[in-house]
Order: sequence, then C-alpha cells, then structure tokens
Amino acid sequence: MHKAELVALIAEQASITKTQAQEALNALTDGITDALAEGEAVSLVGFGTFSQRQRAARQGKNPQTGATIDIPASKSVGFKPGKALKDACNS
Repeated sequence: MHKAELVALIAEQASITKTQAQEALNALTDGITDALAEGEAVSLVGFGTFSQRQRAARQGKNPQTGATIDIPASKSVGFKPGKALKDACNS
C-alpha cells in the first residue's frame, strides 16, 4: 500500500476529504519523526512502538573493491509491533 492509497482509505473510513486525510497523515508522520529526532519513543497501543536505536561503529568491506572501510556510528529507527498487530498478521 502506498501513501496515496492509505490517504484514500483514511478519507473513506473517517468520512473526510482526501485533503483532510492527507493533512492528518502528514501530521502523524511529522509528529513521530520529531519525537524520534529528540530521542523519544513513540508508542501506539495495540499497533507498536517506534524507537531510536544506536548502531556502533564497525568495519565493513566495499563489495566492488574488497577494501576495508570504516562505518561510523549512527542512529536508526526500530519498530516493535504490538500484540494486536502481530495477531492480525498471524490470523
């Protein structure tokens, strides 16, 4: 499902226009992004939890040349699905 399809689904289920649905979806994603950028976890009960994760610095290899390269430490986003989401996927 792409963003446009999700917007259409939200608009249909909430009986609002697609423009309003897109604004609501953008507000949700912006809020999650801002919270994660500040190091906060975002928990949507029944759906899951988004959290910021640290990745340690490590050695890697350039697949084209085989040369060893240093990969710096970085932050990434993790998602842990909630029970309701797991159950919906496994039914």
